[in-house]
Amino acid sequence: MKNNKLDSKEEFINNFNLYFSKWKYFVLSMLFFLLLAFLYLRYTSNIYNSTAIIKIKDEQQNNQLAEISSMQNFGMFSNNFSNVVDEVAILKSKTLIEQTVKDLNLNVSFYIQGRIKEKESYLNPPFNFTFLKNDSIIDQIESTFYITVISDSKFKISFNNTNEEQSISTTEKVFNFGDKLDNTPFGELIITPNLGAYGTKIGSIVKVQFLPVNKVVDLFQKELIIQNTDGSNIINLSLSNKISAKSENFLNVLIKKYNEDAIKDKNEVIKISSDFINNRLEVVSEELEKVDLTAESLKKDNRLSDLTTQSNIFLQSEKENENQLITTSNQIQLIDYMEEHISSNNSDGDLLPANVGINDPNIALVTKSHNDLVLQRNRILKNSSNKNPTVINLNNQIKALKDNLQQSLLNLKSSTKITLNSLQKTDSRINAQIYSAPTKERKFRDITRQQSIKESLYLYLLEKREESAITLGMSPPNAKIIDVAHSEAEPISPKKGFAYLAALVLGFVFPFMFYYIKDLLDNKIHNKKDLTNYLSIPFIGEIPKSNIKNLNVKKVDYSPKAEAFRILRTNIDFMLQNISHKSKIIFVTSTTSKEGKSHTSVNLTLSLSHSQKKVLFIETDIRVPKGTRYLNIENQKGLTDYISNDSLDVKDVIVKTKDNPYLDIIPSGTIPPNPAELLMDKRVEDLFNTVQNDYDYIIVDTAAVGLVTDTLLISKYADLFVYVVKADYLDKRNLQIAQTMFDEKRLPNMTILLNNVDHKRSYGYGYGYGYGKNPNSSIKWWQLKKG
Repeated sequence: MKNNKLDSKEEFINNFNLYFSKWKYFVLSMLFFLLLAFLYLRYTSNIYNSTAIIKIKDEQQNNQLAEISSMQNFGMFSNNFSNVVDEVAILKSKTLIEQTVKDLNLNVSFYIQGRIKEKESYLNPPFNFTFLKNDSIIDQIESTFYITVISDSKFKISFNNTNEEQSISTTEKVFNFGDKLDNTPFGELIITPNLGAYGTKIGSIVKVQFLPVNKVVDLFQKELIIQNTDGSNIINLSLSNKISAKSENFLNVLIKKYNEDAIKDKNEVIKISSDFINNRLEVVSEELEKVDLTAESLKKDNRLSDLTTQSNIFLQSEKENENQLITTSNQIQLIDYMEEHISSNNSDGDLLPANVGINDPNIALVTKSHNDLVLQRNRILKNSSNKNPTVINLNNQIKALKDNLQQSLLNLKSSTKITLNSLQKTDSRINAQIYSAPTKERKFRDITRQQSIKESLYLYLLEKREESAITLGMSPPNAKIIDVAHSEAEPISPKKGFAYLAALVLGFVFPFMFYYIKDLLDNKIHNKKDLTNYLSIPFIGEIPKSNIKNLNVKKVDYSPKAEAFRILRTNIDFMLQNISHKSKIIFVTSTTSKEGKSHTSVNLTLSLSHSQKKVLFIETDIRVPKGTRYLNIENQKGLTDYISNDSLDVKDVIVKTKDNPYLDIIPSGTIPPNPAELLMDKRVEDLFNTVQNDYDYIIVDTAAVGLVTDTLLISKYADLFVYVVKADYLDKRNLQIAQTMFDEKRLPNMTILLNNVDHKRSYGYGYGYGYGKNPNSSIKWWQLKKG
């Protein structure tokens, strides 16, 4: 458990050092992304959010019948009269949005062209357009053109006409401001400059874009957000746009159009009532005129000028009774008018005249509730159909209220007739008392009574018509504006702080992921840790990567590579301390070519010889010999010549070095056609037996065991095998060859040597880090003078 913790800690430190060593790339990456964030913020248009708050007035709920209210409490007629959800749908309907777009001309946009980006000019457009075609055609076109201001009076215009059958063609012409332009995509057009606008400066290029109204409506309908809290009549409207003034104007005009639409619906009820009263006035006027003519004829025929004063007591009683008769007759007449109107208009969608003078509060309240339901249903039908469950529910309620109204009128009429009959009986009794009145006087009194009834009704209808006319212009709006549209000072996009924070995060994550994925996909051996994780073979040392041109170590050499070979020499002595015979035979091999096998064997040989040990270097890689090249030895006669020629002795193929008396070399010799069979010869064994007691060390440069079998044929002569693995070169999957050799003991006393290690990458201390420095480097300048 403790070792696992140490390994994890070591792995963490190695990973930390790996990424920390690349700090320059992390800094450069973060600076690059910060620059991208700056350019993004610099050239990206800000988007502002505008909001408005309204309250939907709930006038209908206060006017509901107590019976309907109680039924709603029990779940019947569950549709809420102040259905805010329906009002939200109306606010977001294409009809209202289209009216708003047309009112603000939002389908026409002006963009001032800059060096890098274009800027929309909304509040102060550079040009005014006068179209000679009707609006319906202008609202359907889609076109883009560019206007270049040449002077105060001239401009150049270029049209980009897109046709399905033809490619884009561009035409440019010069015109005077005020000229009539023909053959444009939208007919004849007159352009005049808007003096003082930025886009009218000489040299300015203005992009003018026309979009179909329906496309602009879809865009605003998608961007418009309407929110409502359950149980509340408060509605929040919000809209995001690059220009805050545009979104503010849109919201304000949208609310205005909504209120105008609601007022229009309310005025329809008043108009129906007014038309009903006007029709009744015409009828009553004709009837009154007939009664007046009858009275006039009666007076002329009977020579009557004034009423007599007979029977004043009876007359006073008769007068009071007569007033009651008039009032009761008026009520019956109004009830008849109302019944006639309801019978002649059987459609559920027709509005009923309200407040016509029937003295029954229940009938007035039912009429008001009926009209409110009709208006609500009609408004929902603007954005729905008759199959909508809410519409069906409203139709059922309207029919129920109309049936209720007819029954109430019938009941009221019956009770009023009973009262009228009673009054008529009383009148007959009073008239009987006045038996002495002339017959002509009674006839005249009957006509006068009819005349009074018609006149009273006529004056009453005139009064109601005036009330309707006054109410027609006083309908309150349906939505109360709590907050007019306003925009936030800070844009909602892009967020400056978030952009820079994201840039820092991406600047850090990008190189981190790059090196992480690179390390994840890396299947090469890089350091000792990689070897020990995959192999159980003893590790004997590592050779650092060297940029020195001279590949061979020298006798006086304080380079990291020379120190590494000294450590390797010490480790080999430790591994071979139990060898009884004098010569220590060391084989050097590898998995594949170009892993530094020959380089290692040569430098190990030189390092041993520099320690004044007698060393023999044998080059057994007879296929591709490289050792003699490092040692600058001519390979004219060597091992293969000795094996194939029985007349040659060992000393005939040994090459003495001139500048190193402790080093002898047996080159590979002539390259044979059958190297494997040659190495199986008995003279190979004779060679090792002959030289075994003449040298302290015998270094054998062998062929790669992963490519050919040559090394395995002579492996029995080795006291120690140094298996060279090149860092940053060998695939980890090829390590199984070395592990197999070790497990099957096919290479005696096998050890692993890591070559070409980059200590900057592996984060080791390396060699030559302060000990054994060149002694001359510590001599000061004043000591040189004394010498």
